[in-house]
Parts: sequence; structure tokens; C-alpha cells
Amino acid sequence: MSVADGANLTRGEMMSLIVRLTIVTAVGFFSMKWIMSQMDPMSKAKKKAKERAESQLRKLGKANSISLSVDTKQLTDYEMMIASHLIDPQDIPVSWEHIAGLDSVIQELKETVILPIRRKELFEDSRLTQAPKGVLLHGPPGCGKTMIAKATARESGTCFINLDVSLLTDKWYGESQKLTAAVFSLAVKIQPCIIFIDEIDSFLRARTSQDHEATAMMKAQFMSLWDGLITDPSCTVIVMGATNRPQDLDRAILRRMPATFHIGLPNEQQRTQVLKLILDKEPTAEDVDAVKLSKLTEGFSGSDLHELCRTASLYRVRDYSREHPNASHQSVPEEDEFHDALRPITHDDLITAFKRMRMSKVQTGGLSNLSKLELD
Repeated sequence: MSVADGANLTRGEMMSLIVRLTIVTAVGFFSMKWIMSQMDPMSKAKKKAKERAESQLRKLGKANSISLSVDTKQLTDYEMMIASHLIDPQDIPVSWEHIAGLDSVIQELKETVILPIRRKELFEDSRLTQAPKGVLLHGPPGCGKTMIAKATARESGTCFINLDVSLLTDKWYGESQKLTAAVFSLAVKIQPCIIFIDEIDSFLRARTSQDHEATAMMKAQFMSLWDGLITDPSCTVIVMGATNRPQDLDRAILRRMPATFHIGLPNEQQRTQVLKLILDKEPTAEDVDAVKLSKLTEGFSGSDLHELCRTASLYRVRDYSREHPNASHQSVPEEDEFHDALRPITHDDLITAFKRMRMSKVQTGGLSNLSKLELD
């Protein structure tokens, strides 16, 4: 079609041409957008994260203990990705009743962290008595640091962001900083909120000149936003970290976590309390003596004691299978009938499990004080 022919087009033909061009452009745009979304390997994960975030926010909004009014349409894509890791405090299965031997730590947490959150009006006239913006739990592994963090969130009724460090890493330049900013912007919108970072030393370790540029920028962004929380007295957002290597943390991070709690290996009295708590609802024989067992288990953590009791409980299942070799070929008994057929846990079971775990810990270097241990 020449220019002269174009000049002779009628008004209807011109409108028809514009409509066709508009349709072709729209089809091309949406087709390209669909192709790009299909080429994104994280598209399905992002969609699932958005659905889970919307579900969690709706659930939190209906909770009576939390005054949460967040419009999901106003949240950015980065905030929605972080929101997918939100945990309702009522869904946390850990409370103070599940922790034994740490009464002094629990009492201090109640006074310095939980009370200023739940009764904020009592501390409005003083900035010195407000809840700390950073809490560090440090000590040997398996001593209950993560359990304390979960119980703190449940008892205080705050939202709980279980921050997975891998969520903040992205292959595209600048995306990690945006995700880091989304953590704090979302926490402020849904406050009161606890941001929990397990093994915080792997993320916020001491900065060196050998750090990758993206990692260094992410750390700087995190600390800068954290300082913003500290300077805002009305903000109820707490960053809580757990580590067994506090010496590896950056000094600037330690400054931002003024409330530090050492969760050490339990002593004899604490081990007795832990063993009684673990065996409280288990079928045990009358000869089980938690006091005697606690004297033998020096150097054992709470996790070790739980594993010891679990191994001892399996011995009764082993004896049942040996006494009934054809039980696996028979019909499955009812749960109550099966538990009635199993004998209770005896003190000998616990001693046998202790000897097995002790030898394993000695061989792997888990027990250094061998002078008090008989290896026969």
C-alpha cells in the first residue's frame, strides 16, 4: 500500500487498522510476558510462596491475640516472599512447660522481653525499660536455644519470622538487598514481631576484606535497617539469634544485641529435671531413677538426654519384635492394644542406652573429661 493509497483510507478502515494493530500489540505483549514467566525457574515457587503468605496473613488477622490489619495487595513481592515464612504464635508447639532446667533464663526473658511487649503501656514513659531490639542466645548445641526462641514468641503472642538465610540470597545483583529490606518493612507492618535467625554466625559473622561484594552489601543493609529499629522507640520488632559460636559474630552485631543469654550444658540438678520432663508421659517401670541417671550423664546436653530416652524406649519395641517374630505378618493391632503389649521402660534400658551413647560421644570427641567415666 502506497502513501497515496493510505491517504484515501476511509474513517472506518482507519479505525479497523488501529484496532488490529492494538490487538496484535496486546497479544504480543502478553505472549512475551507468559514466555518470560515460563522461563523463570522460580515462578512456581513464588506463586506458592504468595499463596502461603496470603493464607498466613489471613490467619494472623483473625487471631484474637494479635491486632493485625495488613492489606496483602499493599505488600510488595519481596514482602510476600518473606511473609511465606511467617508463623502464627498459636501454631508453635513449644511453651515454657516443654523446657526444664532453665528457670532463671526463662524468668529473665519474661521480665525483660515478654512483659514490655504484652504490657507496653506500662513502659511508655521510659525508653530504658522497653524491650531490647536484639536478643542473643548462645551456648553449646542441643541445650534448648531454639526452643527458648519459639516459646518466647508463643508466650508473648508476637508474630514469628523464621528467617532462612538462603531466602535472602539471589543470583541477580541487588535482589538480596531488596529481600533484606523486605524483612524489616514487613516486620514493622505486622508488629509486634520476632525475627529469629538460627545459627546467626553463618550469616552475620565478622566482616573481612575477603567477603564477597554481595554478601558485604547484604550485611551492611541488614545492620543499617536494624539501627532504624533501635532509634524508633515505638517499634516492637526484636531480632533474636541463636549460635554456638558467639566469638565469630561481628562486633557491630554484638552491639545491636544487648540482651545475651548463655544456655550452657545442664548440671546434675538440671539433668534430673530434663529427664523427669522427658519421661513424664512415658510408660516407665518403678525402678527408673532419674537422679541416679543424671549423675552418670555429665557432659550430656538436653538433646542428648532426649536421644538417650528415645533409644531406651526402642529397646522395648525390639524385645516385643523378638518375642513375636511373626507380628509383622499378622494384622495390625489397635494402638491401645499395641502399647499394652509393650513392657514399660526400665532403668536397665536407660543404662544400656547411656553406655551406648557415652561410647559414641567419646569416640567422636563429644566428651573430653574421661577421667570420671568408666569405659568398661
